[in-house]
Amino acid sequence: MIEQRWNAADYARNSTAQWQWAQELVAKLGLQGHERLVDIGCGDGKITAAIARQLARGAVLGIDASPQMIELASASYPPAQYPNLTFRQQDATALDLPPIFDIAFSNATLHWVQDHEAVLRGVRAGLRRGGKLLFQMGGQGNADEVMAVLHTLTHAPAWSAYLAGFECPYRFCGVEEYRAWLPAFDFEIVRLELIHKDMQHDGPDGLKGWLRTTWFPYTNRLPAEQREPFLDELVAAYLAQHPLDPQGKTHVQMMRLEVEALAC
Repeated sequence: MIEQRWNAADYARNSTAQWQWAQELVAKLGLQGHERLVDIGCGDGKITAAIARQLARGAVLGIDASPQMIELASASYPPAQYPNLTFRQQDATALDLPPIFDIAFSNATLHWVQDHEAVLRGVRAGLRRGGKLLFQMGGQGNADEVMAVLHTLTHAPAWSAYLAGFECPYRFCGVEEYRAWLPAFDFEIVRLELIHKDMQHDGPDGLKGWLRTTWFPYTNRLPAEQREPFLDELVAAYLAQHPLDPQGKTHVQMMRLEVEALAC
């Protein structure tokens, strides 16, 4: 996976869209209250805890590669308040799960992973027969307009020395890749879908907060004192092409890959 040097608290403040999309995805699970669920890429733990509240007779395991995220999640949702919820630091490509889970869930995480086949292998090992997989991630065509501006900036004289040769660190998969992978790892496909989402933020500062907290593979290549100026230039260049709406909102066109399958 991409190096996970997150500012967990900053991410928690700038992940409104991820929270909203996760709630929509959780609603598709049709939880009964007794399931054992693993949340892959639990982040700050907010949605994982919300799931745990719906599974009073079940259990939830939240895993994330980032120690900063796990530290924040564990502190925010302690065992005394959430006895059915556990957090663990673990790489999604090296899952070590007992075969007891009814559901493997992941939201806004797996585009950070290059080896999706390793994820599926680990997930299948942890799911009982008939268990459900439900993933949503950045898919083919995701954030293309942001990517185009980033591409221009990486070749600008002010930034090229730091970003020359740097390739997009995310993997935005399409339907066809998962159509091949799922049967190979003993899954029955239920649904594969690319879904358009309009991500909105409150003005330039909201957009900058999202870029700062989730596009850090780019900014981490810059000297610390140059990161804010780079983000300011990125926001200005993006908004010059995609202006604020009349309500002062920014808009980024996202494409989400949604994957639903059953363990055979």
